[in-house]
Amino acid sequence: MADRIVHTADVLMKREDSVLIIVDVQEKLVPVIAGAEETIQNIVKLIKFAKIVHIPIVVTEQQNLGRTVEQVRSGIGDIEPITKITFSCFASDEFQNYLNCLGRKTLVLTGIESHICVAQTALEAPRDYKIQVVSDAVASRDPRNRDIALQRMLNTGITVTSTEMLIYELLAKAGTDEFRATLPLVR
Repeated sequence: MADRIVHTADVLMKREDSVLIIVDVQEKLVPVIAGAEETIQNIVKLIKFAKIVHIPIVVTEQQNLGRTVEQVRSGIGDIEPITKITFSCFASDEFQNYLNCLGRKTLVLTGIESHICVAQTALEAPRDYKIQVVSDAVASRDPRNRDIALQRMLNTGITVTSTEMLIYELLAKAGTDEFRATLPLVR
């Protein structure tokens, strides 16, 4: 697993290589998730930010758990979720094919549940992907499972970040139109 650890020059994210992944934020699951409201608020911030800086968005839905929640659906517009029956998004051919078409290698993972679909997606990602898990934009029914999942992913060399840290890292500088458009999201 040590081969996931990156060199210093590769640590900062580049928006040109990033894609926002929103995993299974669905109507039947959200009511039982600890911290769901804050998690969804942060995911919505990331959707708005992704649109400002032109980062593609991929949304998944676990079969039989209902639609993606309204707050996320209204933010993503006409993006069609990829339906899956597997826990890892990478076990879905449609997901893999879509990522291949995008040609981007940094995956920003958000969604639920942290210890199931998010973790399995992060851990199963091919080695040529850099994984960034947004700690305040992932959740589980039991917060302990979220914490254990984040620690496990960290232990395998996956980067754990926060919504605000990610936004500023991808902005890289102040004084731009994108920076000004983003300020309401972080104030």
